[in-house]
Amino acid sequence: MDITMRRFVAFGPAFVVMLAAGSVLMAVPAAIERVNAAQSLGQVTLARQLVDDDDVLERLNKAVKNVATAVEPSVVHLDIVSRNDDEHERGYRGSTGAGWVFDPAGHLITNAHVVRGASDITVQFADGRVSEATLVGADVFTDIAVLQVKDSSGLIPARRASGARPEQGERVFAFGSPFGFKFSMSEGIVSGIGRSARGIMEFGGFTNFIQTDAAVNPGNSGGPLVDIHGKVIGMNVAIATARGATANSSEGQSAGISFAIPLATIESVVEQLIEKGAVSRGFMGLSFAPRIEQIHGPDGQWRGAGLRVNESTPDAPASAAGIRRGEIVMSINSQPLTDNDLPRSIVTAFRPGNPVTLRVWNGRDFRDVDVKLAERPSEYDARDAAFPLAVRLGLALDRHSDGAVVADVLTNSAADSAGFKRNQVVTRVGTKSIDSPGDVLTSMIDQGVLDGKGVEITVRDEGAEVTHTIRVRLSH
Repeated sequence: MDITMRRFVAFGPAFVVMLAAGSVLMAVPAAIERVNAAQSLGQVTLARQLVDDDDVLERLNKAVKNVATAVEPSVVHLDIVSRNDDEHERGYRGSTGAGWVFDPAGHLITNAHVVRGASDITVQFADGRVSEATLVGADVFTDIAVLQVKDSSGLIPARRASGARPEQGERVFAFGSPFGFKFSMSEGIVSGIGRSARGIMEFGGFTNFIQTDAAVNPGNSGGPLVDIHGKVIGMNVAIATARGATANSSEGQSAGISFAIPLATIESVVEQLIEKGAVSRGFMGLSFAPRIEQIHGPDGQWRGAGLRVNESTPDAPASAAGIRRGEIVMSINSQPLTDNDLPRSIVTAFRPGNPVTLRVWNGRDFRDVDVKLAERPSEYDARDAAFPLAVRLGLALDRHSDGAVVADVLTNSAADSAGFKRNQVVTRVGTKSIDSPGDVLTSMIDQGVLDGKGVEITVRDEGAEVTHTIRVRLSH
C-alpha cells in the first residue's frame, strides 16, 4: 500500500498537468473557431452596411435599366418569309432578325442579309403591335436595308450619336432577338474599331467595323448597338465563331467577339436609299500596297506607319490634290490606316462631293491633303463582289470562245442545286450576252442576285446545240 500510494503521489501532479493541457488543447481550436466566426460575422455585417450605405451599384443598376427603357421601344423584331419559286424546290422559308426605328415616317433599319429574298416581312414592336413592312431599298455591299411600315403613329425613333466616334473601352449595349428571344439586351465594351470587312461581309464590304465583346448571337442581326446614353452608334451585323467571322445568320454562336456597322456609314446609306433608292459612294482614286509600312525620318527616327500608294489614278480626286505614287498615307480623317481594306471602307462611307483629309508622308515630312471625293464607278462594286459570289454559288468559270464555260461545280452548292454541270457553256444572263466569265457574275449582280432575286442563265450542255435556262437564286 505504501508503495502504491507513493507512486500515485509521484504521478498525480503530472497526470493533472496532462489533463489540463488536454483541456487547453481541446479548448483552443474551439476558441479560435469562435473568434473566426465573430470576425466573419463582423466582416459580413460591415459589408452589408457598406452595401446599404453606398449607392454606386444601385445608381449603375438604374442607369442600365434606364438605357433599356429608353431604347427598347425603338427596337423591332422581324419575321421573314421567303418564297422559293424554283420549279425543283418550291416552298417557303422562315427566318428572324431585328431592326430599329429610324425616323417618324416609319422607316426601319436592318441588315440586307436579314431581308434578302423576302416575300413577306412582319414587324413586331416592343409594345406588342404587329405590322407588315415593305422593303424601301437595300445595299448588299454595306449590308444595310431600309423597311417602312404604313402606320407610323406612335413610333419612337431611336436617338443617334451622329458625329460621335466610338472609342476602345467605351461601354455599349446590343439589342435584338438572339435565337428568337425577342427584345433582348446584352452589355459589353468596344473592343476595337476600324476592323476589316474581309471574312465578315459576304460580297465585298465597305465598312470599317466596330468590334465589341457584347453577347451577339443569331437573331441579333440588324439590332442597334447603343452607347451609355442609349444613342445608336452602330448596327449588329456579324459574329466571330470557331470557323471565323461570319454574317450573323443561323450559323454559329457568340464567341465573345461581335461586329457592328458604324452609324456614319448607316446614315449615309440610309438617307440615300430613302431619297433615291440607290447608293452613291465616295471615290478618291488611290490603290495601296498590301502591307503596312513603317515610316522613318531622314534621321532614322520612327515617325509612324501607313500604306504606300501603289497607284494614283490620273485625273482622279487624289491625283488632282497632289498625292503621288510612292507616298505613304498615314491616316484618313484622323483614323490610322492599320489595314489595306480600311481606305476603301472609310472613303466609301462618304457621299461624292464630301471632303476627306489625308495625312501624307513624302519621304521627308508630313503634310495634310484635303481631297474632294468623286463618285465611285458602279462597276467597281460588281467587280469586287464577283469572286465572293462565285464562292457563295460554288461555281467556277473559265473562258470559252462563245462566252464562258463551267469549269467546276461544288457538290451540294447553290450552283449544283440550280442544275449547273461541268463543261456547260454560258451564253446569256437574262437578256445580256456573255463575253467572258466576269460578265456572267457581274451581270448576275446587276440583275439583283445579291438581293435575293432569281436570275435566269442560258446554258448549252457539252456537245449539244440546243440551249436551256437555269434559274439561280441566293437564299439567306
